[in-house]
Amino acid sequence: MSATSGIVFARLKNEHAETWSAYVGHEFVRKLGDGTLPEHCFRHYLTQDYLFLIHFSRAFALAVYKAVELDDMRQAATTLNALLNTEMALHVRTCAAWGMSEADMARVPEADANLAYTRFVLDAGMAGDFLDLLVALAPCVFGYGEIGARLLADPATKLDGNPYRDWIETYGGAEYQEVAHAAAAQLERVASRRLGDNPAASPRWPGLSQTFATATRLEVGFWDMGLKP
Repeated sequence: MSATSGIVFARLKNEHAETWSAYVGHEFVRKLGDGTLPEHCFRHYLTQDYLFLIHFSRAFALAVYKAVELDDMRQAATTLNALLNTEMALHVRTCAAWGMSEADMARVPEADANLAYTRFVLDAGMAGDFLDLLVALAPCVFGYGEIGARLLADPATKLDGNPYRDWIETYGGAEYQEVAHAAAAQLERVASRRLGDNPAASPRWPGLSQTFATATRLEVGFWDMGLKP
């Protein structure tokens, strides 16, 4: 079973299959897998992603506030902890090898693609409810889990001697896969509570689907940014 299985996520992904495929199968991802991504591209991506994770952490802090049920508050807090203490630690560790401190990373100007994506997600959360925010967050949380799992399972992926092995094993590894699995279960739970047993029949569905599509398109733009520092 996929770490991000679920009826709601599957429906969203299927409705925007072309954009989703462009995201998880992006050239940037393929070059991570075979180790051919130029270092300057990865360095640019990683410093921008560090800034991205700061804002995504704020979004998950907002999710704790927006949640109504205690189990949803705890799950959002768990994901927040993973962002702050697992994902960001990977970025700091990698950049330290290039002589960049965490303070150096924090001073890097945000790229336009970064600004567009993070502010879109925060705006979706501020303007909407907990479900709106979860859907806006979904492409990042689920997508990185899917990318990591696919890279680890792909025979074409090079691990030995790959400078991006740590990145691949972080997102493909059990700890992050559990985060993605729990987030998918949360999305299903919240959608069922708020939209009923057939979420796609709800009047809210078209808006939620569009939010997912926009966030996924902005993920593609983030990879594009990484290839063109």
